[in-house]
Amino acid sequence: MPQKILDPSQIESLDHSAIPRIRLPERATVFATRAARLNQLAATSPIGGYVRLMSTLVYAQHQLLAGFAAKGPSRDAIEHAQQHSMPVIPALSPDRDPAWRDILYRLLDKVEAAGAVTPTLGKVLDALRLKSPAELDAQADAVLAHRYGEINPATAPFIMAALQLVWTELASRLDSRDIPYLGTPGVCPVCGALPVASIVRVGGQYQGYRYLQCGLCANEWHVVRTKCSNCDSTKGIAYHGIEGGNEALKAESCDECHTYRKIGYQEKDFEFEPLADDLASLTLDLLMNEAGYQRSGPNPLLWPELPSDV
Repeated sequence: MPQKILDPSQIESLDHSAIPRIRLPERATVFATRAARLNQLAATSPIGGYVRLMSTLVYAQHQLLAGFAAKGPSRDAIEHAQQHSMPVIPALSPDRDPAWRDILYRLLDKVEAAGAVTPTLGKVLDALRLKSPAELDAQADAVLAHRYGEINPATAPFIMAALQLVWTELASRLDSRDIPYLGTPGVCPVCGALPVASIVRVGGQYQGYRYLQCGLCANEWHVVRTKCSNCDSTKGIAYHGIEGGNEALKAESCDECHTYRKIGYQEKDFEFEPLADDLASLTLDLLMNEAGYQRSGPNPLLWPELPSDV
């Protein structure tokens, strides 16, 4: 039977209640799957050594998540978020669970025990351990708010990894029916953080639908494929790849906001993992920058060195 191609107006008119809007992280596998993918991609990545280090860090996240429980939102907080179209567990909440700092120390210990830390990086991580709780919280605020000039790119991935573990744990226990619809495009309805990349999934109820994956809590939410995932525009969308490279990975650019975000197609590579594949494909970032486009947001495990006024 021939397939019917829908135009953008037809897609918009579909009953979206039939499309799974939210795909919450699977607690038992989210970090293990990501770590395995990072380890696989390290062999061909231009920053293979760094990708392998991040694979070790992400596997440590998997190990610690099994025995960790964060303080979740109250029923009143969930209802308040729904009434005001706000994220359920906002990333920049002033009452962040202080347990994240203990998770940070435990992650550092596991990465060092795995023998993945060079002497130079070891000194950086030791300095991180010596920071006061207030200093660590200030660093966490800067990371979550993308205040690049206040962030040490060498320590930011470890801080982010601890925060990811806390928010992913929280997201994994939510009911998708409690997640509000937000009026702001391009941010996670669970925590308000930016997506790292998008994925067109295959199989079952997700077949053929595009989901953005949150860089903090790993929640995925549906966005139609005809829109820019950053500014919601339907104009000037284009796709870019590397000749001879992975056909499953493209950079989706928008001429309205002049940004790009990577997108992967599971039908071409079932093991595609948004954060991992984004991190390992630095060459595509360089080509997009040369073409005049900027990333919609950083990879949570790779932070740029930029002045504070950027």
